[in-house]
Amino acid sequence: MPNITDLIELYLKKILQSSSEGSVEIQRSDLADKFSCVPSQINYVISTRFTLEKGYYVESKRGGGGYIRIQRVSLPSLEAIQNHIRQTVGEQIDQTAAEGLIYQLEEARFLTEREAHLLKAAVSRDVIALKLPVRDEIRAKLMKAMLIALLVK
Repeated sequence: MPNITDLIELYLKKILQSSSEGSVEIQRSDLADKFSCVPSQINYVISTRFTLEKGYYVESKRGGGGYIRIQRVSLPSLEAIQNHIRQTVGEQIDQTAAEGLIYQLEEARFLTEREAHLLKAAVSRDVIALKLPVRDEIRAKLMKAMLIALLVK
């Protein structure tokens, strides 16, 4: 007999398959009620069974009205995004181009709003207080390292 973790995983995969958008938005507490378990059990299932390496992108918003969104991601498209990042950023990138790339990735939901804000802050000319072209070279290295790390969670 399957354990509760397996049952939750199977349930989520079933509703994902029936979703026309390839994603599902759930409330942690509703799912916990459905399976008569604690919400942390739901967190465990999602964090171990629905990872990017397994082809899922998970977005979570806590608090009142919070949700968990699970989206099936095809890994080849993720690879294409990583290649796009390497090509777009290159050896150096100015602040405007960096912010544009961050905006694109946020709009495509590869980055959360919070991750986008953190990236913008980290690559700001006020933070990288160096002369050109060194500033744009450092920004490019930071962008590539942070974006690749974020996209392979």
